Order: sequence, then C-alpha cells, then structure tokens
Amino acid sequence: MHEMAITQSVIDAVCEHAAGRTVYSVTVEVGALCAVVPDAMRFCFDVAAEATVAEGAQLILVPIPGVAACRSCGAEFRLADPILLCSCGSADVEIRSGRELRIRSMEVSQTCAEPVDVATTPPR
Repeated sequence: MHEMAITQSVIDAVCEHAAGRTVYSVTVEVGALCAVVPDAMRFCFDVAAEATVAEGAQLILVPIPGVAACRSCGAEFRLADPILLCSCGSADVEIRSGRELRIRSMEVSQTCAEPVDVATTPPR
C-alpha cells in the first residue's frame, strides 16, 4: 500500500510547516490519475498523525478529475483512468489535469510552541 508512504510524506511536510502549532485540518488535492485510493489515504492519515502535532486533525481530500486534450481532433475529455484514448481513436493526447497530489492548505493554532533552544536564541 503506497498510500502509507505518501501520507507519511504529507504528515512530515505538515508537521514541519506547522512549526510546533497544533494542526486542525489538512486539505490535499488528489488527482483521479495519481493512483491514490482516498479511503486508504484517510485511514493512513490517522495512523501517520499519531503522536504528532497533526494528531486528531481532519483530512479533507479534494478530487481533481482527469482531463485530457486530443492533439488529433482537438477534443477535450475526461479520463477516469490512465488509458489515454480519445473517442476519435487517437492515442495522441495531452493530460491537462488529474495527476495532482499536493497539500492545498492546512489550519493550525495561533500559538507557536517555543523552540527547544529558546534560552540561547537572541531576540530579533
């Protein structure tokens, strides 16, 4: 299950950017063609977030449809899977969307935790 590795990377990035603040929600765009199963990612998110600042955070998945354009006939069409074939029979297509897998936003608490070296860090 590659969703665990992908979700762990999301948690790592979220925790790094949260800078010690509590994470309440994370919004991730998931393209229809990126081979990620949303339910598996939701399950993995809760497991990967345990004992981090993201523990208990809500994962919001925003589906991005697969869209391609045919270079032969000019038609733009939706793709439900990575079979790249236009209804005109051409396989000369360009994927325009659906491969996305990115953190769109995250909601964090206002208060930032003190850095470990706060006693030795001079004020700015």
